[in-house]
Amino acid sequence: MLSASPPPTPSLARAFWYLLVLALLTGLLGVFALGGDARAEISAEELARRIPPPMAPGQRIGEAIWEIENSGGEFAGYAFETEPLAPIPGFSGAPINVLVVIDREGQFLDAQIITQNEPVFVSGLGEAPFHAFVAQYRGHALSDPITVGVPYGAHGGSASTNVYLDGVTKATASVRIANETILAASLAVARERLQGIKTQPAAAPDTDHDEPLDWPSLLESGIAVQYRVLNGDVETAFAGTDWADEDPQARADPDGLYTQMTVLDLGPPSIARAALSADALREIEAMRAVDPHSEPILVLSQGRHALLAPDFVRNTAPDRLSASQNGFPLALRDADIFVDLSADAPDFDEAIILRVDRRLGFDPASPWTLSIRALREKGIFMPAIGSVDLPIEVQTPERFFRRPKVTEPDPVWLAAIKERRVDLIAAGALLIGLLGALSWRLDALARQRWFPAFRLGVLAITTGFVGYWAQGQLSIVTPLGVLRSSIEGGSLNFLLYDPFSLLIWLAAIIGLVLWGRGLFCGWLCPFGAMQEFADRIGRGLGLRQIKVPERLDRALKWVKYAALAALIGAALYSGPLMDSMVEIEPFKTAITVGFQREWFYVAYASLWLVLGLVIFKPFCRYLCPLGAFLALGGKARRLDWIERRAECGSPCQLCKVRCPYGAIERSGRIDYDECFQCLDCVTIYHDTKQCVPLVLADKRRAKIDRSASVSKSEPILEGA
Repeated sequence: MLSASPPPTPSLARAFWYLLVLALLTGLLGVFALGGDARAEISAEELARRIPPPMAPGQRIGEAIWEIENSGGEFAGYAFETEPLAPIPGFSGAPINVLVVIDREGQFLDAQIITQNEPVFVSGLGEAPFHAFVAQYRGHALSDPITVGVPYGAHGGSASTNVYLDGVTKATASVRIANETILAASLAVARERLQGIKTQPAAAPDTDHDEPLDWPSLLESGIAVQYRVLNGDVETAFAGTDWADEDPQARADPDGLYTQMTVLDLGPPSIARAALSADALREIEAMRAVDPHSEPILVLSQGRHALLAPDFVRNTAPDRLSASQNGFPLALRDADIFVDLSADAPDFDEAIILRVDRRLGFDPASPWTLSIRALREKGIFMPAIGSVDLPIEVQTPERFFRRPKVTEPDPVWLAAIKERRVDLIAAGALLIGLLGALSWRLDALARQRWFPAFRLGVLAITTGFVGYWAQGQLSIVTPLGVLRSSIEGGSLNFLLYDPFSLLIWLAAIIGLVLWGRGLFCGWLCPFGAMQEFADRIGRGLGLRQIKVPERLDRALKWVKYAALAALIGAALYSGPLMDSMVEIEPFKTAITVGFQREWFYVAYASLWLVLGLVIFKPFCRYLCPLGAFLALGGKARRLDWIERRAECGSPCQLCKVRCPYGAIERSGRIDYDECFQCLDCVTIYHDTKQCVPLVLADKRRAKIDRSASVSKSEPILEGA
């Protein structure tokens, strides 16, 4: 006789049916919501609010691109949205839209998220970690090799010039997508608007380079650049302006010296030793110790032109000198160092040591321009001031500098693999072992006494390692993101940002071909494992189990297909709507963020686990859209791997009664779309003490054996 659990009391059953209905209604609440995802361009008011002062937005010059101006109304750089320039899809299939502000040298002034639909940030971790991530771009240059994470193989730092941004735990893939989005959009703007940017790191003085030098050799070799300007040269420069012929001395003596400038980079130690006195050299070395990124530039002047204005204030920028490199201005500032040259220095009237910060784009080993501003006045009362710039081309030989080694950032997929190499090795070992065990004779595996412990151990590893540690909980978000990207012509590269989940997907696909959905849903789904443990706990506590009536069970199993269809419709119609509706999955709440969310999300996920105490894996069976997706994919299954006998279903119904998933029909046929590969029926099929046909066969054999034994024991009468 088959035994069954006693029916639950009416009040208990009624309470849990109410809970089940509540969970189903809560999960499907988003299905009927309305929404749209047309991209709304940021308003002028919002743009002005987001631009960091003292900058302000200027005119719009392209789709989602604006010029920005400094406090004086001068052009200072660009602000732009990343979505139109680099529509790289995120995990929801929708791009991340960031407002980026860069200056004329390609330095990041700011980066702020405008809109994003990354599932882990929408409501899981919240948006604060994402905002903190993009804020790290401030102060870095577009020419810097920027990557996410710590250097591979490094501990606490790296000697390379690569810039490593801190990632976000549990959201590594999403921030990698954001990084690629920001860099791709910024490079597009730089190529079009900044006429290209410097791609090699700035050279720094080579402290190991030693070369015997003195002032005569510095001048003869051109290391110290001299520029001689005559009065006639300045007169020619002012020709055609209102200030032409306003310098009587220049007209009277056109061959006379207006100014002779000598420019020398004091950054390389061997040059500084040759040019300066011992006291001045110590000041340069002290400056270098405090500020190793500043390049000291010596400027000597001789002639009638004044190098510095009468009201010049030390430690500020000189108003009669300016510098540029590659078409972009360089910031000059007085180093506030007393100029005391070596004994063989040339004559000069004025001298100053300036400093330029290499971090702001100055490359001392590449050509740059120092401009002298010549001034003239016109009029007696409140005279009008006119000026012309007289440029000097400067370049210090490359041999005095060294360039930091640049390590080309790994491709995103390779960097992600390196970062998670330990987890991937462990997961690979787990999957190889599990696939090997399940590919072995299933009847032999299911008959082992240690099989129940083996299954519980795998489920524990799935929950702890695959779920909480490695964040490998698969979600319907991924196939929906693939759908959106495919329709919109976007890239599927976002799949490469999370190699661990990709490995689990690969195993799930292999399982679909071999056995159907059972490999993932029954062995590798962390939330499914949690529900199975909930069932064990409920039975251990002695809670009476609710067996869903067969007809209702069949009807409820169609709900997950309806949920999947609704999500597909939302994905085709509206990204934000889809992002809201995927909350039908409790995976993010229970696994990704470990129940650290708003109370209603926690209550929803907890409700399914509470129901799991008395109803076997209700979410997996009735509402999981990912389960529905895998069940459809399981149609590719090549094996009917569960053996059946003619007596299965007629008359024997034991496997059907014992199957907690309701995956066995009255006829004995296995419904592989609902099979979770627990192997309980395989165990029963080969157990001579449980399988009814085997038990009856044994009884018949025993009866025959007894009859034969009785026949042999009867005496044979002579003459009979």
